[in-house]
Amino acid sequence: MTTRRHILQALAVAAATGALVRPASGQPAKLAESDPQAVALGYRDDATRVDAKKYPAWAAGRVCGNCQLFQGKPTDASAPCGVMGGKLVDAKGWCVAWAKKA
Repeated sequence: MTTRRHILQALAVAAATGALVRPASGQPAKLAESDPQAVALGYRDDATRVDAKKYPAWAAGRVCGNCQLFQGKPTDASAPCGVMGGKLVDAKGWCVAWAKKA
């Protein structure tokens, strides 16, 4: 027998795993700068806002659009990122995982 408690527990688990917040179109979610993964890697939507003192690996011209982990074309405004769980990152963004595209 399914009780209200079981339904509420299932909803809580689904919400925690993100199953209820996926866009209806099937597109990956856009990465927010406040996302725990983004915070851990110093992600910024706009690479010109990166604190160069805090992140010495940053350099002008290093943006998501020319990173090896960017899963789109360099001309795409945004695309999924391999290190950010497939969430959409801005092509003009940056994080410490940036690696030169081969």
